Amino acid sequence: MSSLYSLITSSLWSRPRGSLCLSTPSPQSLSDRLTTVSCPLPRRCGFLGKMMMSVKASVFLLVLYFTTPISGLEVKSDPEVSGGFVHTELEKTVSLTCLSEPQEAELVWLRNGQLISIAEGNTWGSSRLCVTPVTHNDHAAIFTCQMKNNASVNASVQLEVTYAPLHSGKEEVSVEQTRELELSCDVFANPPVLVSWQQHGDPIDLSEGGFLLTNDGFTSRLKVGRVDRAVHQGPYSCVTSSPIYPNRTKSFEVTVTDKTLQFQTDLIFPMIAGLVVIGCTTLLAIISRWRWITQCCK
Repeated sequence: MSSLYSLITSSLWSRPRGSLCLSTPSPQSLSDRLTTVSCPLPRRCGFLGKMMMSVKASVFLLVLYFTTPISGLEVKSDPEVSGGFVHTELEKTVSLTCLSEPQEAELVWLRNGQLISIAEGNTWGSSRLCVTPVTHNDHAAIFTCQMKNNASVNASVQLEVTYAPLHSGKEEVSVEQTRELELSCDVFANPPVLVSWQQHGDPIDLSEGGFLLTNDGFTSRLKVGRVDRAVHQGPYSCVTSSPIYPNRTKSFEVTVTDKTLQFQTDLIFPMIAGLVVIGCTTLLAIISRWRWITQCCK
């Protein structure tokens, strides 16, 4: 066994440089060597040869990857980009700059997939885009810079616009006894706010007093179907709590007055229409029987 091991080891170390196959006794010519390398051990040589070709191909691809210039785009922003998002507020200004590699690339801008028209001198190598003033409609808008001749090369940022609800101050509200009462408060904000309604400084109990509270994300409404002076008259407040903005409060002073007798204006037009129909019918009846009427009167 040891002599066989020595023979195999010496054969491995004595193979010609660069050969992957086991060497045979020294051939007499190049053609003999090729024959002896490829024929006596076809399975072993074939496997090792394929493995070597695979290794060489992998090394070639790695070298090609690291030595080939990579073209691409980068979007910078003021305020700075954070995780692909640009955080800003209403009425602020956002400045976007697109840089290309190579510098001679022509660039275009898109907003939510729609092409933006920019000046001619603002397209080659680098391009700037200014969003001012920032509005509610800019929230979640995606701005994309891409190469004009290769849309697959692009870079995008998304605007994250924050804003507080626009309610404040005090409102005087007068309502008649037994009528309907509705108080409204603006709650449109990003991030969303928590809303609480108070009466006389205490949270309103919706299970009592006939109160109904609705919120559609834009406006919070407090309704009472039938007002009772003893229950519903007094001060009210709408308070919004935001995770990034100070609390905001809108106050209401509700005064309940005595019920007055009012003419039902919604009945006027039906009454007028009815009288017109009656008058027209009477007139047509008189005209159709006019000859009979004149004969009777003689």
